Amino acid sequence: MAPEKRKLMVASAALAALVALSGCAPAGLDAADYGNAAEPAAADVAATPGAAATDGAVDPNAAGTAEPAPAGAASEVSDDLVTKSLTGTAVARMGKVVEDQDGFVLYRFDNDSDDPAKSNCNGDCAKVWPPSLTNDGKPTLKGVDSKLVGTVTRADGTKQLTLKGWPLYRYIGDKKPGEWKGQNVSGKWFVITPTGAKNLTCLPKISKPVAPPAGDSGSDSSGAGGSGSDYSY
Repeated sequence: MAPEKRKLMVASAALAALVALSGCAPAGLDAADYGNAAEPAAADVAATPGAAATDGAVDPNAAGTAEPAPAGAASEVSDDLVTKSLTGTAVARMGKVVEDQDGFVLYRFDNDSDDPAKSNCNGDCAKVWPPSLTNDGKPTLKGVDSKLVGTVTRADGTKQLTLKGWPLYRYIGDKKPGEWKGQNVSGKWFVITPTGAKNLTCLPKISKPVAPPAGDSGSDSSGAGGSGSDYSY
């Protein structure tokens, strides 16, 4: 093969790789909203915290922590707050995900723990990352193994659904079903697969979470609905 042709093939391959990276965002959406970069990785990895995780340990003085509910306390939540179903499916660019009854992609948090299951997202954190709450722990399942689904009692006494021990959450930065703008937020939040693993098929640059909704106590409404808040969760 002529040297010139070989160089052309190498250049073409490099360009294709660049295009693939910038295409990490869902089709039709601005890649800048998804970190504007990606590092392709395995679609399915072990369901353990990443290198930046704290294995469930959190600073008791950090924002978002809360005192545990009294032993035996159980708080029912209204029907409109209940996550009624978990569906294992696939979305553009990301691949395997779990969605709730409204089609919103669900996430796991590295500061939580899976053995034993524990949620460490409280206060303003839970306003940005609403937990998947339940009263009976029996959501309708499709494409998700019932043996992997459980519950954990949160600090406020409510029950939250877990998948392979990991508490499940939505992200308020996702404005419509199928979006996954919470991927790699703070380097701690990741799309969860039907097996409870992190989905790292598309890994945008680490980004900051949106601020809590305007009007909430302690929130900075200037960042509501956008990105770049100063919150660390």
